[in-house]
Amino acid sequence: MASTRKPTYKAGTDARPVDAGRAGGTKATPGLSKGGDADAVISAQRSVEPDVKGASASKASPASKSRKAAPSDNIIVFPEPKRRRQRRLVAWTLSIVAVVVAVLIGGAVFSPVLAVRTVTVDGTTLLTPEAVQKALSGLEGKPLPQVSEQEINELLKPLVQVRSATMEARPPSELLVHVNERVPVALLKQGETYVMVDVDGVQLGATKDQSAVALPLIDAGAGATNTELFKSIAAVLDTLPADVRARMSTASAASPDAVELKLVDGKTVVWGNAEDRELKAKALEALLKMPADPKVPVSVYDVSVPRHPFTK
Repeated sequence: MASTRKPTYKAGTDARPVDAGRAGGTKATPGLSKGGDADAVISAQRSVEPDVKGASASKASPASKSRKAAPSDNIIVFPEPKRRRQRRLVAWTLSIVAVVVAVLIGGAVFSPVLAVRTVTVDGTTLLTPEAVQKALSGLEGKPLPQVSEQEINELLKPLVQVRSATMEARPPSELLVHVNERVPVALLKQGETYVMVDVDGVQLGATKDQSAVALPLIDAGAGATNTELFKSIAAVLDTLPADVRARMSTASAASPDAVELKLVDGKTVVWGNAEDRELKAKALEALLKMPADPKVPVSVYDVSVPRHPFTK
């Protein structure tokens, strides 16, 4: 079957002359004029796509470039896994929450809304609450989150009666201070004055009336507060319950191993050394609670051997 495809004809100035015999003796003209279609040399030429390897990119047709640049319609886009999307959402949420919390904390730390305006004090016996409030007056106007217990204890150092203090912030503007005072355990006579001292020998106050303070008097034989005798006696008195200590009149010691106490009724407590102080204190408390027997009067309570205390 004969092909129905028609050849492509191209007219151009570079057409070769046709052989005279094949062209019927007609001489070929070297070119074509705009109006000389009859004399034009016609040549058949097959249209060939440019060689991909050999052709220059600059010679490619715009249509070809457009086809190459166009994205493929066969690309499949898979959705992001749900777990990964959830993790990313959680990370973003946590980041936002952290920023918000940081802003709120920063605002609270420096906010004048939380400034100290009221200082409340409890736990004072030797001191008045007003004395403590005066010592802490420098905290007024300072934001509560910026106040620390270390700062409070530094401000209260001039008050020797205070051993330590803790704080409790009560927003928006109240600061509650719990004072832990030193405990006086004895009196020292200095001239006409009786000075209250704690177990460390710190002077906590003074009075001219010994009977106004229910504390035993450490006699002059104990000397100054930095001696071994004073430390031994003070350690014993500090171990006694407050009600038992209040019944003591004097405390003395011939040596650190021979501490002796006198009750207000004149009876004697033989204590011995400072060992087993807690056990001795319990034994003495039990002996003092025993009902008195008029037929067997007691003048001495001996707790020097706490597991075998006795009276005589």
